[in-house]
Amino acid sequence: MKFIDEATITVQSGDGGRGCVSFRRERFIPRGGPDGGDGGDGGDVILAINLQKRTLYHFRFKKHFKAQNGKSGQGKQKTGKNGKNLTIEIPPGTLVKEAESGRILKDFVESDETFVVAQGGRGGRGNRRFVTSTNRAPRFSQPGEGGQTIPLKLELKLIADVGIIGLPNAGKSTLISVLSSARPKIGEYPFTTLTPNLGVIQTGFNEPLVIADIPGLIEGAHKGAGLGIRFLKHIERTYVLIHLIDVAAIDVNDPLQAYYAICAELAAYSKKLTEKPQVVVLNKLDLPGADKAAAKFQSAAKEMDILSISAVTGKGVDVLKSKIVALLDTFHEFEQKKLL
Repeated sequence: MKFIDEATITVQSGDGGRGCVSFRRERFIPRGGPDGGDGGDGGDVILAINLQKRTLYHFRFKKHFKAQNGKSGQGKQKTGKNGKNLTIEIPPGTLVKEAESGRILKDFVESDETFVVAQGGRGGRGNRRFVTSTNRAPRFSQPGEGGQTIPLKLELKLIADVGIIGLPNAGKSTLISVLSSARPKIGEYPFTTLTPNLGVIQTGFNEPLVIADIPGLIEGAHKGAGLGIRFLKHIERTYVLIHLIDVAAIDVNDPLQAYYAICAELAAYSKKLTEKPQVVVLNKLDLPGADKAAAKFQSAAKEMDILSISAVTGKGVDVLKSKIVALLDTFHEFEQKKLL
C-alpha cells in the first residue's frame, strides 16, 4: 500500500427534512386542526480514529463524503426520521484543517477520539407549530436547514515515542529492524526508505515503545529538498530522537559536518525539534577504519553523549535501547511534574 500522509476531501452533512402541512381529516371531524409533523434532522459527519489505519490512502480516490438527509414530516404529527450520521475513519495523528483558511479544526492525538466536523441541518417545523390565536389553520411549514459543506485538508503526523533521523544511508532502516519487529526495505544507496516505518520495541520491563524510521534528510530539506518537508513533520510528535551517523561517511577534516547539517535542518523547520532529547549514535563500527573515524568525531564533540554501535552485528544496540528507555522515563517524569 502506498504511504499517503496528506489528503484534501469535502464533507457535507445532511439537510434537514421539510416540515409537513397537514390537517386532521377524521370521521365526524371534517375540519380538524393542523397536524403537520416536523422534518427530521440531517445526519452529522463525524471523524473517528481507527487504530488499524496507518495512512490516508483510502482518501486517494474518494474525495466527497455526504451524510444522509432528514426525512420530511408527515400528517398526524409524525416527525420525519433523522438522517444517518456518516463516520469517516482516520489514523491516529491526523491533523484536520479547513482547506481554504488553513485553520486547525482538530488534532487527533488520542486513540479513541471522535469529532463532529459538520453538523446536520435541523428539520423544518410542521404547520401545527405555527398555530396562534389569530391563525388557527396555518397553511405553511418550514423547509429544513441545509447541511454544512466543508473542504478539509488532512495531514498525518506519525505518533511515535522515538524518531530515528540522519542523512541518507546512515543505517536507519537496519537499526529499526534490529530494535523492533519492523522489516523495512534496506539497501546500500540513498533514499532506500521512501516512507516512514513504524516499529515496536519490546523493553522487557516497561511498556512497549513505538519507534519511527524517518526517511533520510539532506541539506535544504526544510525547503523541500530531497524528501524534505514531507517527512520532517513526522518528527514533531516524537519525544526522543536518535541521531544516527554513518561512521564511514565522516569527513576526518570536519567530523561534525553531517551532524550539524541535520541539526540545521531541524532548526530551520521548527525550533521545537532542536529542543527534543537526542541520542547521538555512531553506526557501522563493523566497517574497516570505523574506530579511527569514530575517535575523530568523539574528539571534536567532547561535550556530547555519544554511543557507538553496529546495527548489522548488534554491537552496542542493547546499550542504546537502555538509553532510550531512560530518556523517555525522564521525559515523562518531567511532564508529570508540570501537571502538578
